[in-house]
Amino acid sequence: MATFRFSAFADEYSPNFDEQIKGLLENGIHLIEPRGIDGVNISDITTEKAEEIKKKLDAAGIGISAIGSPIGKVDPDDDFEAHKMKLRRTCEIAKILGATRIRMFSFFMPKDCEDYSAYKDLVIARIGEMLDIADEYGIKLCHENEKGIYGDTPERCLEILKAHEGRLGCVFDPANFLQVGATPCPDAFDLLRPYITYMHIKECNASGTIVLPGTGLGGIPEILAVLNRTVDGEINVTMEPHLQHFVGLDALENGEKTQIEASAFSSAEEAFSTAVTYARMCMPRTATVL
Repeated sequence: MATFRFSAFADEYSPNFDEQIKGLLENGIHLIEPRGIDGVNISDITTEKAEEIKKKLDAAGIGISAIGSPIGKVDPDDDFEAHKMKLRRTCEIAKILGATRIRMFSFFMPKDCEDYSAYKDLVIARIGEMLDIADEYGIKLCHENEKGIYGDTPERCLEILKAHEGRLGCVFDPANFLQVGATPCPDAFDLLRPYITYMHIKECNASGTIVLPGTGLGGIPEILAVLNRTVDGEINVTMEPHLQHFVGLDALENGEKTQIEASAFSSAEEAFSTAVTYARMCMPRTATVL
């Protein structure tokens, strides 16, 4: 059976990094996928800030599951050489923090694009260049399905993963698949299961509104049950509640607006903690959860 390790995007608890540590510990979580740090994206922090973060995490007994970077969240016609430099910088930050994985994406498609296949070769080639850079640092890149990028559907995710077989990891996000009209479970999960490196716990309903884990159509309990039966080893699951607007959300969405029922919670802290409680309820009764 699997051992599940909870991680989280703690910037959804607070933009303040000290408060993020507090929120993680209060919720019994000892891993973080750092993304927003004191209002600054993880890929843009200084070396000194990275060293400070590392000391604070070590003191709190918190490890890093992956770097929640924005790498690959650019348009195909953006300056790719500059973006590769940003990836190198993110890899340097990852090494300081002791992280071995970086979450990334497969480029925003033009808003009026009706045929994503026209960009297939370009996307695959550029991801190959990005993988070459990550290899220099001993870092594994992990592709997340995100609405509006090339790899937003299960089928296009599979194209990318097969093109870079054994090199590129897969971050499985059920809510993001739902928001592009795909069925996370069983369809997307069955298709991508051999490639899944870790998954996000993020849920939405039929209208695309983000809801508490296990209360929507993401099939989260079913996916976790299959993983528990079939995986002999450790699996990271990263909490990404998205139940309130938080600092940096708009910058992550390329003009898209996630539908959030913010009125359901009085604070980001309450939303985060409630989501963690519901996520734990989705875990199989026989699972080992850390």
